[in-house]
Amino acid sequence: MYASYKNELTKLSQIRSVGASLYNPGIFNPSDNLIYKEGQTMNDAKRTRMNWVDAGYLKTLNMKPVTGRLFSEEFPADTNYRMILNETAVKEVGFASAQDAVNKKVYFDYQAQQYGFEIVGVLKDFHFEDLHLPITPYGYQLSSSHNQFNYMVVHAKPGDMGSLLKTLETTWHSLNPQEPFEYSFLDDDFQKNYEAETRLSSIVSYFTLIAILICCLGLFGLATFSAEQRIKEIGVRKVLGASVAGIVALLSKDFLKLVVIAIVIATPLAWYVMHKWLQDFAYRIHISWWIFLLAGIIAAVIAFVTISLQAIRAANANPVKSLRTE
Repeated sequence: MYASYKNELTKLSQIRSVGASLYNPGIFNPSDNLIYKEGQTMNDAKRTRMNWVDAGYLKTLNMKPVTGRLFSEEFPADTNYRMILNETAVKEVGFASAQDAVNKKVYFDYQAQQYGFEIVGVLKDFHFEDLHLPITPYGYQLSSSHNQFNYMVVHAKPGDMGSLLKTLETTWHSLNPQEPFEYSFLDDDFQKNYEAETRLSSIVSYFTLIAILICCLGLFGLATFSAEQRIKEIGVRKVLGASVAGIVALLSKDFLKLVVIAIVIATPLAWYVMHKWLQDFAYRIHISWWIFLLAGIIAAVIAFVTISLQAIRAANANPVKSLRTE
């Protein structure tokens, strides 16, 4: 089935190349071998994830060898104990360099029998899992059986993707009318690994906005209450020549002191929580000090604007009305 379908797809002008594999990047790969180089034993072996592919798979994914070559139709004998490894695998097994590994053999033991594989190429490291995990040893073998493949990868030229998908579906049903045509895009498959982070980001954003709104309402209420409590003081100060800016500063400074204290308390807590969360990622940013400084400034500005709305109103009130009962 695979050979017939691939043959039909390669005839389409919209297709650059087609490949197939047992596992796809971005999904769980349970297959592995414990490999070691010549002069070592299984005690020195390194766990290496393994995938079985056809001759066009690596080319279809545009993978580039650091040294050596990829599998191709020109080398059908590659199905006979030959392997392509990534840079991490070569390094962990103990080769001095990628160039040193090419044409050398790695071994693994199974049921008291030693099997040797010649390294024909070394691939530049790539992410075959999500970014929560570091790049680990990975290898490819050329499969001699089309029945071993679970996934087909198609590299299409830019253009009308909807029309191409319809053509792929029609071709599929012409060869196997009883099976449904299922497809996905590789970038979408990778993105599914970060759905939890996307949901968390949305939840944090929504609750942050709600928290800011509640805090602003609370500050506005406190500023209103404070202004009402000090209405006569404000009137006296205005009569004695106090400016609007001076009165606003008078009403704002006590609240801003509390905001600054809150920022000082919240900053180390926020750093600790973010630091712990980032530990889940093998590749992560460094939390810079200026992020907390910027957040503190923004919080202080929001608080000042909220308080100032009521403070300016109180400062502009007619002092005669506030003092008429005196």
